Amino acid sequence: MDVKTNEDSGRVTTTVSIELSNNTNQKKTKDKDDNADDRPNWSNGLEFLMSCISMSVGLGNIWRFPFTAYENGGGAFLIPYLIVLFLIGKPMYYLEMIMGQFTSKGSVKAWSICPSFLGVGYGQAFGTLSIITYYSSLIALTLYYMIVSCQAILPWTYCRDEWENCVDSMPKEDTLQFPNDTSNKLTSSSELYFIEIVSKEKDQIDDGLGSPDLYLTLTLFASWIVIFLVIRNGVKSSGKAAYFLALFPYVVLIALLIRAVTLEGAVDGILFFLEPDWGQLANLKVWKEAVVQCFFSLAVGIGPIIMFSSYNRFDHPIYRDAMIVTSLDTLTSMLAGITIFGILGNLAHNLKVSDIKEVVQSGTALAFISYPDAIAKFQAVPQFFAVLFFFMLFVLGVGSIVALQSTIVTIICDQFKSTKYWVVALICSIGGFLLGLVYVTPGGQWILNLVDFYGGTYVVFALAILEIVGIIWIYGLQNFCDDVEFMTNRKVSIYWRLCWSFLTPVMMIVIFVYSMVTIEPLTYKKIEYPEAANIAGWVIFAIGIAQFPLWGWWYIKTHYKDSFMNTLRTSLRSSEEWGPKNPETRAKWIAYKEALALERGKKLSSNKFGFFKQKVYNISVGKN
Repeated sequence: MDVKTNEDSGRVTTTVSIELSNNTNQKKTKDKDDNADDRPNWSNGLEFLMSCISMSVGLGNIWRFPFTAYENGGGAFLIPYLIVLFLIGKPMYYLEMIMGQFTSKGSVKAWSICPSFLGVGYGQAFGTLSIITYYSSLIALTLYYMIVSCQAILPWTYCRDEWENCVDSMPKEDTLQFPNDTSNKLTSSSELYFIEIVSKEKDQIDDGLGSPDLYLTLTLFASWIVIFLVIRNGVKSSGKAAYFLALFPYVVLIALLIRAVTLEGAVDGILFFLEPDWGQLANLKVWKEAVVQCFFSLAVGIGPIIMFSSYNRFDHPIYRDAMIVTSLDTLTSMLAGITIFGILGNLAHNLKVSDIKEVVQSGTALAFISYPDAIAKFQAVPQFFAVLFFFMLFVLGVGSIVALQSTIVTIICDQFKSTKYWVVALICSIGGFLLGLVYVTPGGQWILNLVDFYGGTYVVFALAILEIVGIIWIYGLQNFCDDVEFMTNRKVSIYWRLCWSFLTPVMMIVIFVYSMVTIEPLTYKKIEYPEAANIAGWVIFAIGIAQFPLWGWWYIKTHYKDSFMNTLRTSLRSSEEWGPKNPETRAKWIAYKEALALERGKKLSSNKFGFFKQKVYNISVGKN
């Protein structure tokens, strides 16, 4: 065995030659064989990039980012968000891409890197399920609005007789726009339409959630049919759809941006969004919200990134893709923020409100109130733009939920390899539809806020900390960087090393501890939840977090040997499953690691790499 390692201009070049017996196949390994067990690959690298864009650039940018910025002082939120992006978002995104591509495994099986942390993968899957349940209801809302937009007069543009203190979203030239009595707070017709007609929202959920709305149930069902059709054949079908899912929304978003900035009063809203309040930088709550938004937008800490990259060829240039996606995601959030705050500025102008904060209540409704309100002011064929806009939201939502749903399906298929992918996809889609019914009830928005807070925020946040701790602090920064350099043929810079080893985990731990210590009772529209709802929320959080110790205990129990401490130490080391799946690539990797260890004056521990050494020996003598 001959190993040569060279470092030149930030590049790492590794040459490994292994002498095999005459009966061993000597031909060069093809890229398409880099994944064992007939695991499919993307048809080309562009499909992977488009899929990552459609996953990360979604409703989180159009819906969640503007109202998160809105709730945290507008422009004051941008500085923490950008800092968090570079110190937490990008490092975590790149780390997860590496995990998936290096092992060709989903977000659970990839924990062969540190087997006792297996529960992190299952806990993240639970968080993903929580997000899927309510995310599909948002997609159903976009489909509902798209359908009602086909009417001669957009239904949210005018007030109904029973609505008090209502002002039409579409100004009328021949009638007075504002009620004579303006002593009470005015409400736009687009907001009342969403609350009174679409969601039939309840003021309180003490007496129950109510029954699912028929029309929203039908659109929810139709949404899940589309989702199933996209994911039924795995990356073979979702990869083809990714081109449209990733690119089409930008056409509509740019058109809406141009319209928004030309509205009267838009400048005030945009300035509110961009003007920073430096005092907010000392508020850790704002930093916590920046981390949560970064995770939600990039889909970090919930599994899709690992899952998508696991279908890559081993030599795919993921560094480039990680930088493109994270940068484009931020740019899209900024464009969406400018667009919606321009609309809010115009809305404040129409309602004769001086403070932008008083214009509309934040939350899910923001995307279904402020955007429709802007479309109502389009002078030329607003119906066309409405259909186009809500179709864009539908496409964005489908692009993201396809990644989330595929993560769950991949986890199941990795565990039960004989099960057909489309069967698992169908069962999961049916389950997603049934769980989504709770969100199309009159109390659905309350439950959405509750599940997002406990299941989609704190569970994901806590497990992301354990994720980077398990990979970098336990498996080891140098071990991980060696693996990265072997796969990417690129030296890991000091930026990544510093972020992974210290800045990212420490910042996340400090912000998480602070947010847990200062946590306040959850409210929706400034109304507190019933005690039973809060208990249910903490149960959701407990179930997600409990996956970590329970699966860790299960692994130790099922792999018990000699003593508890020995078993525990073994469970904190990478197992024989960790590493490239292709046998020849794996052999080269083992030889590469041995050469590095010898070069550093170390001797590989036999109990850590004994299996690998035996595998190399088996290959060299022609054994399987």
